[in-house]
Amino acid sequence: MRTHVIALSTGSSHSWRASVGVMGQPRGYTGADLARIVEEPVKETVRTGFARDRARVLHSVGLRRLAAKTQVMVSGVSDFPRSRLTHTLEVAQIARELGDALGCDPDLVEVAGLTHDLGHPPFGHNGESELDRLSSDIGGFEGNAQTLRVLSRLEAKIEDAKGGSVGLNLTRASLDASCKYPWGRRADTQKFGFYEDDRPIFDWVRAGAPGTRTCLEEQAMDWADDVAYSVHDAEDAVHSGLVHLEQFTSSEIQQELVSIALERYHPDRDPQALLAALRRLTGLEYWPGAFDGSMSSLRELKRFTSYLIGRFCVSAQIATQIEYGTQPLTRYAANLIVPEEVRDEVAVMKAIAVKFVMNRDGADLAYARQRAIIADVVHALTLEEGRSLESWLRPAFDAANTDAERFRVIIDQVASLTDVSLLHWHARLVR
Repeated sequence: MRTHVIALSTGSSHSWRASVGVMGQPRGYTGADLARIVEEPVKETVRTGFARDRARVLHSVGLRRLAAKTQVMVSGVSDFPRSRLTHTLEVAQIARELGDALGCDPDLVEVAGLTHDLGHPPFGHNGESELDRLSSDIGGFEGNAQTLRVLSRLEAKIEDAKGGSVGLNLTRASLDASCKYPWGRRADTQKFGFYEDDRPIFDWVRAGAPGTRTCLEEQAMDWADDVAYSVHDAEDAVHSGLVHLEQFTSSEIQQELVSIALERYHPDRDPQALLAALRRLTGLEYWPGAFDGSMSSLRELKRFTSYLIGRFCVSAQIATQIEYGTQPLTRYAANLIVPEEVRDEVAVMKAIAVKFVMNRDGADLAYARQRAIIADVVHALTLEEGRSLESWLRPAFDAANTDAERFRVIIDQVASLTDVSLLHWHARLVR
């Protein structure tokens, strides 16, 4: 058996990054990967197409809006907890380093991280489920399907020959790497990656892709997403006083966390394996002690999050390179390998936020109020036939041929709003 000693890349100076072919085409990627829906002149040869994609996303309206959208705790209530934007930036950083270490183009993996939540509406997953309920007759709502819509239609950057928007006009590989669920709405899962009226762009993105398999860059982003919110949502819960670290020694609490992890994240797993994972984590040398908000306890909590992220990512990197070798891996040349024991640890970490934040006392009333606000604004815009739509969306509403098409534009409008702006719209539209 070969022994691999591999370190997680710490920046964009990784040796793979220097591997650039003719005319700025990164090694391991083809012309089809760099293709755009609308062909554009190359402004310079210094940046790769993926670097241009990264710049477009960083300058996008959709990314800025994430600053005032809920991650898990409501945005703006206090200063420490993550917003959807800070979570996105953390995912992008983790994904970039993991992808770079495997040989992926780091800009491409970072684009996937930066874009992965662009379609999320106000009030997080609670808002997502309400918009899905309201739009069930027109194909539903899903944050990842909305992300494709934002990137390929709703962002203002490039138009096609007919004057229609093609959004940011990202490369095929960037759009593919941002697509977590490469299928349409179906009965066996609530997750899907495109709406039926966006099928043409989805088909273009997935040309040549093997079935519903996702590319390695997407898999690195997806794991980075799991790692980031499993660690950081727990950190936010501790800092906000919603959970006390000494509670994890309680066998009752441990069993509750295992039950949540089993139900939501790892349904086919042996409960004893999940319990062992939780006890393994709490037994780590860097598992923090009691948190009192002091500088020393803040340092201890930060040390914990940093070491844990490294633990989860390096495990996946090493396992993948043991399976596929240490040569640069890109696109469909490999799958990310995450050891089951590490998946167990991430699952029980994610259960912490579910129990102590999402299911906290009073949360149900707050969630019901959020859903009512979203429904009120959707109904108000529908009744007034879109007159209050923002000017960038009004032409699409006016050009729609059916009620379903018009209602989709209204859903686009509400999904684009931040938590704060939605409350302002509610105060203005609902009497």
